[in-house]
Amino acid sequence: MSDIISPHGSAALNPLFVADESENARLRAEAEGLRSVVVSSATAANAVMLGGGYFNPLTGYMSKADALGVGESMRTADGLFWPTPILNLVESADGIAPGDRIALRDPNVEGEPVLAVMDVEGVEEFSEAELAALTQQIYRTDDRGHPGVQAFNSQGRVALSGPIQVLNFSYFQTDFPDTFRTAVQIREAIAERGWRKVVAFQTRNPMHRAHEELCRMAMDRLGADGLVIHMLLGKLKPGDIPAPVRDAAIRKMVQLYFPPNSAIITGYGFDMLYAGPREAVLHAIFRQNMGATHLIVGRDHAGVGDYYGPFDAQTVFDEIPADALKIEIFRADHTAYSKKLDKVVMMCEAPDHTKEDFVLLSGTRVREMLSEGIAPPTEFSRPEVAQILMDYYRSQAG
Repeated sequence: MSDIISPHGSAALNPLFVADESENARLRAEAEGLRSVVVSSATAANAVMLGGGYFNPLTGYMSKADALGVGESMRTADGLFWPTPILNLVESADGIAPGDRIALRDPNVEGEPVLAVMDVEGVEEFSEAELAALTQQIYRTDDRGHPGVQAFNSQGRVALSGPIQVLNFSYFQTDFPDTFRTAVQIREAIAERGWRKVVAFQTRNPMHRAHEELCRMAMDRLGADGLVIHMLLGKLKPGDIPAPVRDAAIRKMVQLYFPPNSAIITGYGFDMLYAGPREAVLHAIFRQNMGATHLIVGRDHAGVGDYYGPFDAQTVFDEIPADALKIEIFRADHTAYSKKLDKVVMMCEAPDHTKEDFVLLSGTRVREMLSEGIAPPTEFSRPEVAQILMDYYRSQAG
């Protein structure tokens, strides 16, 4: 394990999930007698990420000072480099005080079971002005039409801070048993394979030819031992393809078109922030925590709409301190199939091409074709992948 990249902010990974079965059972029993708070989906997702070691070295939810420091300078109050606030925001503390021990209940699972036990260290309210400033710093916009801004501002203004003990992984482990993995488990899988140089690929969509070739390109150029395809399994915006369909499509692509044992297909339990540059930095931190040495950052990484420039999620890495992260970024341009060269290329590396020399389809056009039962051209999408997506769209229409 010693040769694997060290986690962010500590020598060893500190997952907050209580793995000891008897201790977990004891805490669950204790939680039944504690004051309960049904948390927001975002807070629940933060607990899952803390539980899995992805948010190492955090020990729980941030205080107001931590969150404001992160917004202002990407540093918590004690100087830890961190790009986005990891908060437990509620509408009202309703009598909860520092020193209380409370049970956090899961809004995303039937019956709202206990997700974590929390020792409350702080109960602090953000002013409207503070929350507005934080929104602007993290999302670079205050437009409520931005799905991340809307989600962030709809949770309440009271922050409950303090350490947590995580008792389960919400619906992710049960709904995605073959795909959901903690940072601990991915580190173990990397160690078992003896990989040293590991590329991570973030996706919230099915992977088409351009994504597939981009992964291959990164592995070749970096001389990587392996690839971890790491898909988001949490809440997305309306219209995005659901995780089980993406999962099936990606598995089919890897099975047919990647060498055996060159790629691990995994997923993580988090709600998409759509925070562009700041979220790209968060992605880098938790990929370092899971053992990846490189993260592919493409055009409009973690963005939505026109809120960010196409390469803002890459240039943000030029603006952070050089020693902030150990993981490195593989910067990718838009990739597309070149009719001239008969292969997928990065468009910036084909200066003699015009737009007509590439097979280019907008996401909207691809969705239209799939929903009409028309397979996109093979230069754009593998036929076996297109079939899975067409079946999904057909089931929606029916």
